Amino acid sequence: MAMLKELLDYFKSSEITYIVLIFVIFIVPKFLQRYRLPAAISGFGLGIFAGLGLGYFRGDATIELLSTLGIVTLFLHAGLDINIAELHRNRKILTQHIIIFLALLATTSLAFLAIFDLPYRPCLLIALAVITPSTGFIIDSINALDLKPAEKEWIRSKAVATELVALACMFLTMQSLTLETFLISLVAILALVMFIPLLFRFFTSRIAPFAPNSEFAFLIMLATISAFVTRKIGAYYLVGAFLVGVVARRFQQQIPSVTSERLIGAVELFASFFVPFYFFHSGSLLERDDFSRHAWLLGLAMVLVLIPIRLFVVAGHRRIVLKEPLRVGSRVATPMLPTLIFTLVIAQILRERFAVDAAIYGGLVIYALASSMIVRFVFRSAEPDISTDLLEDGLARIRRGDK
Repeated sequence: MAMLKELLDYFKSSEITYIVLIFVIFIVPKFLQRYRLPAAISGFGLGIFAGLGLGYFRGDATIELLSTLGIVTLFLHAGLDINIAELHRNRKILTQHIIIFLALLATTSLAFLAIFDLPYRPCLLIALAVITPSTGFIIDSINALDLKPAEKEWIRSKAVATELVALACMFLTMQSLTLETFLISLVAILALVMFIPLLFRFFTSRIAPFAPNSEFAFLIMLATISAFVTRKIGAYYLVGAFLVGVVARRFQQQIPSVTSERLIGAVELFASFFVPFYFFHSGSLLERDDFSRHAWLLGLAMVLVLIPIRLFVVAGHRRIVLKEPLRVGSRVATPMLPTLIFTLVIAQILRERFAVDAAIYGGLVIYALASSMIVRFVFRSAEPDISTDLLEDGLARIRRGDK
């Protein structure tokens, strides 16, 4: 028995564990897809098993770093993938959709304020966590669903527009503790918005001509630095990374080299390797108290109440403005239900900065997993797999860029 314990302790502290982990988080989720289980959720479950079950990788600095690179590159890719023309073309209905989203956010926040013994700021964050579609997960999964091109465009446009507003709301909520904190954070964000384009221009004119094929490294480095800046001011990594992607996309005409198909494909390939570590790390952070009876009841209640409301809000709006039957509108509303990444990010913020009860944290995780699984019961097609879709899209973009 002592020998077995010594062997396990050696294995736990050895670099062999990382080799085994890479094999497990890339192979096992692929195998489980035959049972229609999304790879992101499989990776999250493996993290729970490793951290909560075996006590491995809890607080591991290497896994945390790889996880950070995963969330940074994922939101960098989300920013790069914004289609300005698409948003402009659908601006009227998207504006209405955003107004409805803000009304739902306010209503949900007031409901949580009445239910939980919490200040308004964490209640607003909880509301954001449960009604904001996870754009990165959604965009990289709709290609596997049996949807028409017009439906995919609406899903992309609405998810992107909603997440843009949600990120702004999250930033304002987290920095609204004092006027001084808010002003400092606002100045830091505005400085990034002004400074990032200057860096793009400097790189294009002074570095790129003498360092061919350095665009990818520059973009990843800038996204990582910006992510850590926004993390430092309390706005979390994803804000800075997303901002770099958005600014790069805005300059696609003036600086085409940093938004080319080939470069975006390289970012997708990079993200496809690191994103699984994010889900694994998120799962490894869970505690036993996060799965208490109260957590399950709260998660189930949110699924039963919020999922139908979110479906009806999107489908009902389309019924009024586009005269679509609710059944047709639900084909756009249902793929927008997953909140996995956004919920996990906000749940971690709530635990670190507001010390919310374990039942609330666990309830949010349960809701996120359930909302991200629902699509498989509606669309009988290939399962969403964020890492595989990123890989395939990245390879396709690189091939197009070579032509």
